[in-house]
Amino acid sequence: MAGFDVFNGDADGLCALLQLRLQEPRDNRLVTGVKRDIALLGRITDEAGAGDRVTVLDIALDKNRQPLETLLARGVEVCYFDHHYPGEIPQHPRLRAHIDTCATVCTSLLVDQWLAGAQARWAVVGAFGDNLDEPARQRGQALGLREEHLKRLRQLGQLLNYNGYGASLDDLHFPPDQLFLRLLPYPDPLDFICHDEAFEILRQGFASDTAQAGQLRAQLEEPCCAVYILPDEPWARRVSGVLANQLARSHPERAHALLTRRPGGYLVSVRAPLARREGADELCRQFPSGGGRKAAAGINHLPDDAYDSFVTAFRRQFQGA
Repeated sequence: MAGFDVFNGDADGLCALLQLRLQEPRDNRLVTGVKRDIALLGRITDEAGAGDRVTVLDIALDKNRQPLETLLARGVEVCYFDHHYPGEIPQHPRLRAHIDTCATVCTSLLVDQWLAGAQARWAVVGAFGDNLDEPARQRGQALGLREEHLKRLRQLGQLLNYNGYGASLDDLHFPPDQLFLRLLPYPDPLDFICHDEAFEILRQGFASDTAQAGQLRAQLEEPCCAVYILPDEPWARRVSGVLANQLARSHPERAHALLTRRPGGYLVSVRAPLARREGADELCRQFPSGGGRKAAAGINHLPDDAYDSFVTAFRRQFQGA
């Protein structure tokens, strides 16, 4: 019997899997990629068979429906944790689906509930990384964490999320599967911060990239929304998600779209206003390769000739929200 752990390469996916494998160690094959690489189940449909177990974390069911149905029909047991738009969830005896699209929930918090808080500090890190500052802080305070510790966990979550952004693994400081293996020896994330040099590598990279991002100016700026265009550079691809989160926190009544230049178009990150946390997924699903969740979504490739249509739809989605 083989096992597979299929997970998003961002902070939420990493921290969700960490909780599970700290609590229930398994020598499973790791299947992951950059944050936007979410069509992951298709990678194992030729390998997984009857009796095998697959755990899926933080990737949209709707974007993996066909390979999921193939695996289930083949006799594979699938446990699925996620908070993105799922579409219709298959009803199948070999599928255990833990899916909640509430805007204040992330996959790490769903796993935390499933494990009854057994590895809750990593759930706090994952929630901070997913820009859910208030739920993360509430969970951390319930654990008795001091303010100084919450600040460190927030920084770690932000750095883990930052590491997941890029057009390919070459853009990242650490491939997510390798970063997971570096995190795994640390039941307490505060120990990872103190003892593993990866934390300092990410911290320095983040500081350098955000300094360059600080020179950007909005292409469109209105009370309801703002659009930023980033250059086709590795630093811009790495920092796009974190910058979107920072802008959302700085202007909670405003929606933000960050468009990173790519050959023939853009990679798009959208954040709904933090004051409402809805509408980002609905907007992005209007475009091919678009998807995500209510508060944060994206489009993997927006062609150059679709830019005006996107801006019009973006303004319409959040005008007077």
